[in-house]
Amino acid sequence: MSRNIFSSYSKEDKELQKALKNILGYKPGYLPYYISAITHRSQTDNTSSNNERLEFLGDAFIGSIVGEYLFKKYPSKDEGFLTEMRSKIVSRMSLNEIALRMGLQKIVRFNKNDKMLRRSHIFGNALEALVGAIYLDAGFEKTRKFLLKQLIGNHIDIDELEITEKNFKNRLYTWAQRKGKQMEFVTLDESIQAGRKVFQVAIEVDGESFITATGYTKKEAGQMAAQKALEKIESEGLE
Repeated sequence: MSRNIFSSYSKEDKELQKALKNILGYKPGYLPYYISAITHRSQTDNTSSNNERLEFLGDAFIGSIVGEYLFKKYPSKDEGFLTEMRSKIVSRMSLNEIALRMGLQKIVRFNKNDKMLRRSHIFGNALEALVGAIYLDAGFEKTRKFLLKQLIGNHIDIDELEITEKNFKNRLYTWAQRKGKQMEFVTLDESIQAGRKVFQVAIEVDGESFITATGYTKKEAGQMAAQKALEKIESEGLE
């Protein structure tokens, strides 16, 4: 993506710049990065024009910066706690909810005739891509400031999140009961990785594997599997 500087923008581009300034807290510099960030692949399969590559980049920064924030905020908490807190913040459902509160659904470009897309996580994915665009346009410190102020500061109550138990298992059992499905958590494997025991748990629905996840305890792996299952149910319209 060449970085040409345009002296003027179209009316549509100027409106996008204004909307982005309200979301980001600053005026974006190189607009083509941000246009790619809000362009879903349903608009174009060209990977240099849609947001899939930027989503990959943004996901890495969100994970590391949120991880650093939690590490400093909770100096006496163990790895399991930090991992669970980070998962609550950066999960697809959480990022999608934050993106909606930010108003990204108003600027994301996607096939609006596809009703399934509206119910998927494309807005959370666009938020990840937007973080990638911020990094390319403004650098690491601007990216870090955006995540700490706009994402965590404005849209996440970290103290409430700490004491709130998102019991994904209970929600999943409720879904299975409502749908008349038989559901079971099955431990597939126990192994030692980097000196720690790691568990792999699968969720089987009507005797077939539905989703798998890993964790440092069976409970953690089960909760992660349940969270992923709920995300899959939502994204595939299985509610």
